[in-house]
Amino acid sequence: MQIDFISDTVCPWCFIGKRRLARAIAMRPAISFDVRYRPYRLDPSLPRGGMDRAAYMAAKFGKNGGVEEAQKVIAAEGAKEGIEFDFAAIRRAPNTLDSHRLIRWAALTGAQDEVVERLFAAYFENGEDIGDIRVLADIADVSGMDGAQVADMLESDQDLALVEREDQLAREMGVTGVPAMIFANKVAVSGAREPQVLTMVIDKALEMAAQPET
Repeated sequence: MQIDFISDTVCPWCFIGKRRLARAIAMRPAISFDVRYRPYRLDPSLPRGGMDRAAYMAAKFGKNGGVEEAQKVIAAEGAKEGIEFDFAAIRRAPNTLDSHRLIRWAALTGAQDEVVERLFAAYFENGEDIGDIRVLADIADVSGMDGAQVADMLESDQDLALVEREDQLAREMGVTGVPAMIFANKVAVSGAREPQVLTMVIDKALEMAAQPET
């Protein structure tokens, strides 16, 4: 079953959603899954070099925007999935275009799932700047890709337009928030749903796929 997982690399609920999807997949061992990660940028207006995160958050949500309370909820939900969110460690708000390019290239080597996982961990658990080419190249390297080649590709405009177009396609499909998941091109789900809910969606998508088209 193909699952299209639409997400952004700076979306904490996407990290949680990825872990929950993995648990749901493990609950259906008889099914072969093909998870494909699709780009969605929460804020395409960020400069390519990113900006100071504290200033960005204050500008976006205000100084009393309830961000700390929201982060406590996210951290508690993440802990249930083995994620150790460290929001205080994050210093930069990156433009995520380059991280999505890396994810796209990782699909060619079979390393996409690992690269996505490492990107989330680097940003949310280690506070690394995933808009930095050196950080992205290191993630590529430890995921079995050619880090030096990835760095060269990131220095170019390779696949910039393709990632931007795929991001736009998600919006044209009606995606307004992430994570969003599409199962077998039959059923769409929005949000970081619990594994038990996702298994029901998987079963429903299988049922729909088995029905003869009229």
